[in-house]
Amino acid sequence: MGHRDFKERIYPQFARIGQALASEKRLEVLDLLAQAPRHVDAIAQETDMSVANASQHLQTLRAARLVESRRQGTRVLYGLADERVLRLWLALRAVAEANLAEVGQIAGEFMPASDLDIVSRDELERLLSEGRASVIDVRPAAEFEAGHLAGAISIPAGELADRIHELPRDRLIVAYCRGKYCLFAGEAVLLLRERGFNAVRVDGGWPEWQVEGRAVVMAAAS
Repeated sequence: MGHRDFKERIYPQFARIGQALASEKRLEVLDLLAQAPRHVDAIAQETDMSVANASQHLQTLRAARLVESRRQGTRVLYGLADERVLRLWLALRAVAEANLAEVGQIAGEFMPASDLDIVSRDELERLLSEGRASVIDVRPAAEFEAGHLAGAISIPAGELADRIHELPRDRLIVAYCRGKYCLFAGEAVLLLRERGFNAVRVDGGWPEWQVEGRAVVMAAAS
C-alpha cells in the first residue's frame, strides 16, 4: 500500500467528524450536552425540533462517536462521548470567533449591555478564595445537578426574581450560565443591578470552567 492508498482511507475517517458537525442543530445539541446528559424529548424541546428530527441528529453524532448513549430504565440518555468532544466544540467556536466578523456582530446585537461588565475566570477564583463573591448558577436545575462550579448556588434564571432575597448585598454577585453565548447570566445581571446589587457575569461559563480543570462538583455516576 502506498501513500495515496493510505490518504484515501484515512481522510474519509476525519471527514466523518466534519460531516457530523456540519449542522447548526447538531452544534446546538452538542452545546446542550456539554451542560448535562439529556433524553431525546428534552433535546427536542430545547432546540425547537420534533422528537424525530432530534433523534436523527443524535444518531448522526453517535455514528461519528461524538455522542454516546445509555439506557436509563425504558429511556435512552445521551451525553458527550468524552471531554475531547467538548474541547472540539470550544475550538470550533474559537476559530469562528477569530475568523468570522459576523459572530461578533450577532453577539453584539443580542447580548445585554451589562455583559460588557465581566470578571475573568482567574479573578473569580481569587474572589472566591478570599470570600469576596457569591456565585449563582442560573442554568436549569438539572444542569446544576449534573455539574457546577464549586461553591455555586443554583438559582435558575426564571426563579431569580422570586429568590433574590436569598442573596447577600454586602458582596459581589457573579452569575454564570451555559457559556459565552448563553443569555441567562447577562439577563440575571441586569435584574440584579435593577434591584441594587453589585453584580457581574463571569467570562465564559460552565464548559470553559470545566475544561480548564478548575474546581467543580460533579454528580456521582449512576
